[in-house]
Amino acid sequence: MSREAQFLTAIHSNGLRMTRQRQLILEVLEASQEHLDAEAIHDRVKARDPRIGLATVYRTLALLKAMGLVKEHSLGEEHGHFEMVQKVPHYHFTCIGCRQVIEFEASAVMEAVQSLIDREGVQVMDVHLSLTGYCSNCREERATNHEVKVEV
Repeated sequence: MSREAQFLTAIHSNGLRMTRQRQLILEVLEASQEHLDAEAIHDRVKARDPRIGLATVYRTLALLKAMGLVKEHSLGEEHGHFEMVQKVPHYHFTCIGCRQVIEFEASAVMEAVQSLIDREGVQVMDVHLSLTGYCSNCREERATNHEVKVEV
């Protein structure tokens, strides 16, 4: 089942309807290869329909999150960034210097989760792993800027 079909099913089962605004927000999220914050989503949606307000974007994002179709990540910032839920679990590294986000898979994380489930009988609802540090470019730049230069 496609994400749009999942969304339609979830919307209708909750007694709601698919509005043009919801459809546009879903399309923007599906088309994006980035982790967009609500304002960036609003900018992209507003370019297609200038009548859509930021409050509509926030309400729709909350709805999509509640339906399990969208994930929100902090990515080292105070506000959320959104992406469609992926079929394969992945995690994020955010560079403190340039704000680059690197996605990566880590099967060991899911193995650890499964081990916990098997050992303790818990039900895991969500897994978050977010790393912050310096990317290779920023590390190199920091090392260059911190070298002590001695003139002879």
